[in-house]
Amino acid sequence: MDGVVAQTVALHAEEVSFLSMLRGYAVRASHYDLQELRKLDLRIEAHIDGLAIAGQAGYDTLLAQIGPDAVGEMFACVVLAFESADGKMLSCLSEHLRQAPETERGYLMALGWLDWERVSPWIDRMLASPSPLFRHLGLAACGMHRHDPGAALLAGLSDADPSVLARATRTAGELRRRDLLPTIRTHRLHENAATRFWANWATAQMGDAQALEPLRQFAEQPGEFQYRALCVLIAWQEREPSIAWIRQLVQDPRDRRIGIQALGLLGDPVCVPWLIQQMSDLPYARVAGEAFSLITGADLALLDLELQNLPDFDAGPNDDPQDTNVAMDPDENLPWPDPQSITAWWQAHGGDFQAGVGYVLGHMQSEGSFRHALAQGQQRQRIAAACGIARYRPTEVLFPTSAPAWRQKQLLGRTGVFGR
Repeated sequence: MDGVVAQTVALHAEEVSFLSMLRGYAVRASHYDLQELRKLDLRIEAHIDGLAIAGQAGYDTLLAQIGPDAVGEMFACVVLAFESADGKMLSCLSEHLRQAPETERGYLMALGWLDWERVSPWIDRMLASPSPLFRHLGLAACGMHRHDPGAALLAGLSDADPSVLARATRTAGELRRRDLLPTIRTHRLHENAATRFWANWATAQMGDAQALEPLRQFAEQPGEFQYRALCVLIAWQEREPSIAWIRQLVQDPRDRRIGIQALGLLGDPVCVPWLIQQMSDLPYARVAGEAFSLITGADLALLDLELQNLPDFDAGPNDDPQDTNVAMDPDENLPWPDPQSITAWWQAHGGDFQAGVGYVLGHMQSEGSFRHALAQGQQRQRIAAACGIARYRPTEVLFPTSAPAWRQKQLLGRTGVFGR
């Protein structure tokens, strides 16, 4: 391989590794919509194609970079191996995965990225594997593709391994397997946090009111499950209990941010004046702007409702090694709202909204308005919209907001069909 070709292949490997990691962040981000996600997906596809054309050189370049934390490289290798049905390479990657469990995320991302026809020949073997790792991957692939694994799902719900059990409960919820509700319920108080969360997340979306209290506990705790719990909770909890709970949250500065997000999800325009007040309080200003937009549909950037002079505020980690704050700013990519301009906008448009009614992106909450948000909203809004739609379609699989954009567009294009 001459120098120019080697450099080109190395560039493809570097870019696809970086972009796949970026995508893992983007699917939960506040500033990516479906169009932006599609652009990102196309860039990833282009670099995957470049590596595929390079053949063995593409593999070799990626494999040389695979280490204990090489999530992006694992993603690219797995995609190439499945697309070429390279069993030898898949065995090699499986062995690496056993030695470097941190790269599992890249393997999972690849299983969700690939077409079902590419991965399905291997799924039965994964589901029947003696290794919990591969049973977990097989159940995850079925969940991401909304493909029912049949008897393997029931087996997963009694698996002794916590990671397999957690994924089985999640997959059952994604598929809305209501017939498995009694079995999933038995894990509501499981000692493993992930299993406990996914069991309550799944059963809540099957109409199980007893799952709401455990979800409230997750929604009150910062961490990977907090926003997911909040979206399901607000979608399924009755209005009055939600209002009482949110009132408690916003009174405590430690919980105010999640309380503001809950107000946005509830969608009642009666809270808009209070949200505008919070836009002058720097720690809560941007999330209050996000909640305002979720309710009203007002795009702060498009309508010139942003601050022109940004405040000096840093909520994330800094260069001081003595600073114990290492958490990233969750609102980093949200616009800074201009309270004065937004007040004027609300004075002009507030009369279009009815107090006591839930709104999403400026429309009264309904299956149609949630579907509109799913098509037009940002990813954080789309996750919430998918939970809203689930309330209206209790027997349909959940809409996969993390799937490749082309697949999501295909699903949105089917009238009344969200999977299967």
